[in-house]
Amino acid sequence: MSLPDFSPQSTLFTTLTPEFFGPKDSYRLFGQKVYPALVQARAALQKAYCPDNGRPATEPLLLAGVTLLQFVEGVPDRQAVEMLHYHLGWNFALNRTAGTPPFHPTTLVHFGQRLIDHDLSPVVFGQLLAALQQAGLVERRGKQRLDSTQVLGLVSRMSRLECMRETLRLALQELAQSTVLFAKPAWWEGLVERYVSSKLDYRTEASVLQEKMKQAGADAWMIVQWVKKLSDDTVAQGLQCQLLERVLGENFTGADSGVTEPTPAQPAGAVHNPHDAQAQWAAKGQGKHKKEHVGYKVQVAESVVTEPLAKGEPTRSFITGMATQPAIASDEAGAEQIQKEQADMGLEKPSELYVDGAYISGEKLAQAHAEGRELIGPAQAAPQYGHRFSSEDFQVRVEERQALCPAGKPSTQCSRLEEKETGAVSYRFEWSYHCKACPLRAQCVGAGQAHRSLVVGQHHTELQTRRQEQKTETFAKKSRRRNAIEGTQSELVRGHGLRHARYRGLEKNRLQNYFIGAACNAKRWIRRMRWEMRQGQIGAKLSPVSSGAGA
Repeated sequence: MSLPDFSPQSTLFTTLTPEFFGPKDSYRLFGQKVYPALVQARAALQKAYCPDNGRPATEPLLLAGVTLLQFVEGVPDRQAVEMLHYHLGWNFALNRTAGTPPFHPTTLVHFGQRLIDHDLSPVVFGQLLAALQQAGLVERRGKQRLDSTQVLGLVSRMSRLECMRETLRLALQELAQSTVLFAKPAWWEGLVERYVSSKLDYRTEASVLQEKMKQAGADAWMIVQWVKKLSDDTVAQGLQCQLLERVLGENFTGADSGVTEPTPAQPAGAVHNPHDAQAQWAAKGQGKHKKEHVGYKVQVAESVVTEPLAKGEPTRSFITGMATQPAIASDEAGAEQIQKEQADMGLEKPSELYVDGAYISGEKLAQAHAEGRELIGPAQAAPQYGHRFSSEDFQVRVEERQALCPAGKPSTQCSRLEEKETGAVSYRFEWSYHCKACPLRAQCVGAGQAHRSLVVGQHHTELQTRRQEQKTETFAKKSRRRNAIEGTQSELVRGHGLRHARYRGLEKNRLQNYFIGAACNAKRWIRRMRWEMRQGQIGAKLSPVSSGAGA
């Protein structure tokens, strides 16, 4: 589609007049501040269109504005187009003449896919963030807080048997189209009857379900082998055929030899619903606090302003990053991803980053110190084995290759260990003859051990320092600045649907989360402008009185 003509100038012929929208009206402020930021994004958006080839497309700037407004007000695609047709505020905010024929709702779907295909998912979020920097509301290298939350995938929970049978059904339907020119094997009609035309009865006994699971594995193996023997290699490259082979390998042992037996458990990152193979199962917490979900994870970064707010003043913090990850990805990897994406938007690494214990490690503390930054958060406690002393009870000086045990005895030996695959370095300290007659031996040395040994990481000194520091009141007071991220996540979840995926697939969820972050920033910016205008009006009313009193 070709790119339509566009002018950033306001239209002269409009049925909307300023009297409809006062100076503090949200749609007027959106048009005055947010819309110009969208105009700056058009240079990037035009890369997704042909300059002069094909039918003229719907203006991408209009589509970006409508998509942003629908996340601001929480409406689906069809209702967003209706709002553009009937709502004067939407037209005024987007610099659009009222009464202009709208586009079809599916245009928003194609626009989102176009953004994904051209790696433009963060463009609206990034331009709005740049506008906030120009307004002095976000610093290029300021203070930030960071935390993650889960995103529930747009799929139903399935048992392993249900997932296997549904994958077989989708594969058979795909093969029915891709193998039209090939003769079907004798077992074809039986499998179609079993998986396409029939449904699983949830009331079936457990023993019968186990047999059905084994049968599904044997049938999947038979299909995979038949596809591999076909003369046309493109059949095996079908999405559902590849997915069937993957699900077979994740749920059965001996899939290569034909002896298919269900595995005791699925591996990490396994497919739980074939309609969204990227949605993964993950769990957080333990016991009654354990939370499980199938979907994704999103990292949310927010600017931190240490000065206290005035009474009634809205927040001065804004979303500075939205990084979408697989559900089983670590928070440390998420922190690196969000810093990379922020760098692409022109932000530097924050001078102070407030996080929880999942982001803290000796390596990350040492890295932040070397870069002149502060990584503020509690270090997780050292592993505890029964009633034995943990590494926190030892005074370890890795740089000096020396350590003192709880009894005050120095280590007799230090060995440097390096893993070949990862290159990770650790140090092993040993107390040989000191442990024989030590009065603390029962609390320190395990059964069957001749003496105590201790293995710590290369950056154990930073980790040990943080564990001691976090016990102080000064550190606890400083760490409270992280707590506000919980309220921000609640705002994103309740006001913008962050925790529920509207689409399937990691990239589509990444696009959704970026628009959620942009919508939150737009609302916070407008709310702050309205408050500042009210403060200005109050000051204007008070100034004559004070002047008269002074006279």
